[in-house]
Amino acid sequence: QVQLMESGGGLVQPGGSLRLSCAASGSIFSISTMGWYRQAPGKERELVAAMTSRGTTNYAMSVKGRFTISRDNARNTAVLQMNSLKPEDTAVYFCHAAARTSWGDYEYDYWGQGTQLTVSS
Repeated sequence: QVQLMESGGGLVQPGGSLRLSCAASGSIFSISTMGWYRQAPGKERELVAAMTSRGTTNYAMSVKGRFTISRDNARNTAVLQMNSLKPEDTAVYFCHAAARTSWGDYEYDYWGQGTQLTVSS
């Protein structure tokens, strides 16, 4: 069992900045990849940014240069710094972790409950 706790959503004006935080807790042996997805109404959930335990990052093309993901492996936390926000960034943002609960266990996907980001003037 792994739980992901998200915080930091809210209402932001276009061009503004916001920081989302995620903390993983529970029976965690390792988290290979940790990141953020988002889903707008009527749209599919899409990857926003992710980082492996070794520091490799993957960003959606639409957020490259504006968003930055960081991880603290020891604390099992991830932060998404969002700058130059646009109305099209409006969505529910979900923290995600690919984690193992023991050395010999398979890796499973875990999700946070989601936090709303609204970019509007």
